[in-house]
Amino acid sequence: MRIGLTGGIAAGKSTVAARLAGLGAFLIDYDALAHAVVEPGGAALPEIVGAFGADALNADGTLNRAWMAEHVFGPSAAPGAREHLDGIEHPLIYREAERLEQQERASRPHAVIVHDIPLLAEVIDSIPFRFDRIVTVEAPEETRIERMIETRGMTRRQACDRIRHQSSEAQRRAIANDVIDSDQPLEQMFEQVDRLYSQWNEKA
Repeated sequence: MRIGLTGGIAAGKSTVAARLAGLGAFLIDYDALAHAVVEPGGAALPEIVGAFGADALNADGTLNRAWMAEHVFGPSAAPGAREHLDGIEHPLIYREAERLEQQERASRPHAVIVHDIPLLAEVIDSIPFRFDRIVTVEAPEETRIERMIETRGMTRRQACDRIRHQSSEAQRRAIANDVIDSDQPLEQMFEQVDRLYSQWNEKA
């Protein structure tokens, strides 16, 4: 079984992903893959510098994430900046995800493999995978904004910018087979996750 897991930023997707991994699913974390391709020596870093200029780097040669965030997600971002960055990173991320999946299937042919993809609704037509089930994790927008301010040190404007540059809840729900409400008590949310995993595991 190949599962697509998505959700709005700060909606609780990581908590669901961790639960699934604890139950035995093999998790492919696209955020982690995105970080890896822009590390020093990563395939995306030279292309990012070529596209956005030397200011995209810190003095030590690492990616200047704050500068990039402002120039990709901020109100003064150039038109198409987000799409340009995605065009650099996404093919590299997909290639690594495919490698990890093949490696896991070689050792566990019946594994439940979860692709944890924050932007799945945006890339559903171009990603080179087809999913048996898609799950989205959702929470009210104000809850998500408060979480980003409290746990990620963002300003309200920065949090709203991130939400504005993602798909809407309606778009995520439109591609999903199942919706997990992370605003419910944690125990109830985990019960729902456990039921879903049990169903997938039986089919796998």
